[in-house]
Amino acid sequence: MSFEVAPADYAAFMGVFSVPLAEGFAAFAGVAPGHRVLDVGCGPGALTDVLVATVGAERVAAVDPSTPFMEHTAARLPDVDVRLAAAEDLPYPDGAFDAALAQLVVHFMADPVVGLREMGRVTRPGGTVAACVWDHAGERGPLATFWRAVRDTDGEAQDESHLAGVREGHLGELARAAGLDVAEESSLTVEVTYPTFDHWWTPYTRGVGPAGAYVAGLDEAARSRLRDRCAELLPTAPVTVEALAWCVRART
Repeated sequence: MSFEVAPADYAAFMGVFSVPLAEGFAAFAGVAPGHRVLDVGCGPGALTDVLVATVGAERVAAVDPSTPFMEHTAARLPDVDVRLAAAEDLPYPDGAFDAALAQLVVHFMADPVVGLREMGRVTRPGGTVAACVWDHAGERGPLATFWRAVRDTDGEAQDESHLAGVREGHLGELARAAGLDVAEESSLTVEVTYPTFDHWWTPYTRGVGPAGAYVAGLDEAARSRLRDRCAELLPTAPVTVEALAWCVRART
């Protein structure tokens, strides 16, 4: 899985979905003025922006294991405490935050239970730990058409349906395994419209995440077959993609 990529490439690939998702996710988590909040796996800062707008930059911290993402977010939001770190080893003391949020991150954690437990550790007693992940297992995530085309053209390829938290109820299971008290499980939906098929396809060629890594590993003929199959599966442009994310909110 490749996230050592240019922030602009991530923005074109997933940022178009994560930006509209962030506002709803922060509201679901109950983030409010006065809170001290941690954004775990901040990426280029889609959720960080919403947190800053809600509680102020001086009350927001953010971490990401990708150097390009961390440096980009730190430069763009200089008043936010942005650090290079993985969810499983957060560089903060116990109870430092009122809430810790992970948007589109749990399925990429090396150990999701440890990562969620760490989020709980750095959150004060009675505080909130929240996470959301696309519904890759139910094929209602933003990459559903792409992975269907991959399966149609390459029967041996592995999609993202096996990852942690991508099926209904699994985020709650992981949170409970991490010792958290689950308060609510729900879902959020966003829509993104692409003016042309090429606007939809081109971000997949930029090497971002498992999908981008898969495309990068294809020879020219296989890539052309995959592109053609995607075009067959998608509606006529403009292309509107509806994406659902599973969400969990828990207490420490």
